[in-house]
Amino acid sequence: MPRRRILAGVVAALVLVAACGSAKEARDAALSSPTPSGTPTSATGDDVDPALAAFYDQDVKWSDCGRYECASVEVPVDYADPDGERLALKLRRLPAGDPQARKGSLFINPGGPGGSGVDYVAQFTAVAGQDLLDAYDTVGFDPRGVGASTPLECATTAQLDEYVNTDPTPDDATEEQAYFDAALTLGERCETEAGELAGHVSTVEVAKDLDVLRAVVGDPTLSYFGASYGTMIGATYAQLFPKRAGRLVLDGAIDPSLDSEGLNQGQAEGFQTALKAYLEACVKQDDCPLGTDVDAAQQRLSDFLEGLDRDPLPTSSEGRPLTEALGFYGIAVTLYNADYWELLTRALRQGLRGNGTQLLFLADTYLSRGERGYKDNSVVALVAVNCLDDPSTISLDQARESVPDFEEVSPVFGVSFAWSPVTCTAWPIKPAQEAPEIRAEGAPPIVVVGTTRDPATPYRWSEAMADQLASGVLVTRDGDGHTGYAMGNECVDDAIDDFLVTGSPPRDGLTC
Repeated sequence: MPRRRILAGVVAALVLVAACGSAKEARDAALSSPTPSGTPTSATGDDVDPALAAFYDQDVKWSDCGRYECASVEVPVDYADPDGERLALKLRRLPAGDPQARKGSLFINPGGPGGSGVDYVAQFTAVAGQDLLDAYDTVGFDPRGVGASTPLECATTAQLDEYVNTDPTPDDATEEQAYFDAALTLGERCETEAGELAGHVSTVEVAKDLDVLRAVVGDPTLSYFGASYGTMIGATYAQLFPKRAGRLVLDGAIDPSLDSEGLNQGQAEGFQTALKAYLEACVKQDDCPLGTDVDAAQQRLSDFLEGLDRDPLPTSSEGRPLTEALGFYGIAVTLYNADYWELLTRALRQGLRGNGTQLLFLADTYLSRGERGYKDNSVVALVAVNCLDDPSTISLDQARESVPDFEEVSPVFGVSFAWSPVTCTAWPIKPAQEAPEIRAEGAPPIVVVGTTRDPATPYRWSEAMADQLASGVLVTRDGDGHTGYAMGNECVDDAIDDFLVTGSPPRDGLTC
């Protein structure tokens, strides 16, 4: 449900189920030098606040965990109070395949907010190029508040189910207020249950953590691959630490200049584009459950979701009908990759016959919801991070008035996305500091990858990210699905692998 902006990275579980002049001058100057000027000679860096030295200089002990190595690193909850409360960040790495060719560590993040970098290591290393795996220790980390790191723990399974199922398309003043109250209640629970941490899970703080992690593994500069929301972590790092930025790849980027309303409108457009691609493919098949005409198929899908608002469908999970909110998630998750479209076709065929079981399963996959409850805290983390990063507000009246504009962008998903910004208006926890403007002046070339029919991070967001970064280099994948790396395009894969291994960036504007 878009009320908690969908900025996820790789929905890997489904794979298993599916058996301006100055800007240009700065960019050109950066492209002429593949390494940053003024690179520190030590891993800690000459300009590190002495009050943080204990964190930067800590000795990390790696232990065996299957075919990987695992470790824990301490960072302050509040960087303005380094002597205060601490939290633990969990790491998992696959050592470089060729010690003689090893260049250092490649930190990776799958997005979210709320995605587990620890889990992502297995997924990433299963598809990455061998030269890349030979050259780097691949290191995944769970950001603060997420997964195995000190997590935000805010609600029970029953409370999260209630929150997730709040009507995403309120029809009257009572439902509008219920929408607002659902986010307010969850935020108040986070304040009570998670304490100080609830106000310190912003992307700025995650980027500061990443610099500590870079130092403790002994790397003078950061090598990084971030997907989806992970691009904001990488871009923020480059803004805060441009001279310690090394080879950064930002795949499926977010436009840093947009507020919550702009981001939601962009995602409404992105998911509509992806849905149209799916519908065009579906109606060409003899067994498409939505019919043989694209416009009629879209209308039937809209009618189906509206019907769930009135009468949720029964499922095989006792006490868990398919609501409109869960129906949206079940549809949206399959638009992340064209390989999942057949799953959507089967689920819709069943749903249109009155059984919501398969769509519920797909929604649960997206939400990390198992038979016994939520497998992680990604639902809560997504809201908490987004609302700290962008505390801008919108009234219920403004949200209601924006609905026609959103419906014009996306007849199917527009209403849900129009109401999404209200979530952070209601969120009671405010950030400790504002997010910075993203320019990263002085950073070396930063490769930004955009996919033309990406549902979750529309292509124009990658264009905007590359343009706003002083040294941004744009690579375009013409295709469907979310993000570009390891999505079946050899041109994109080679460009990314070559950059990370050799340091030579691809041509700005490369189209694959």
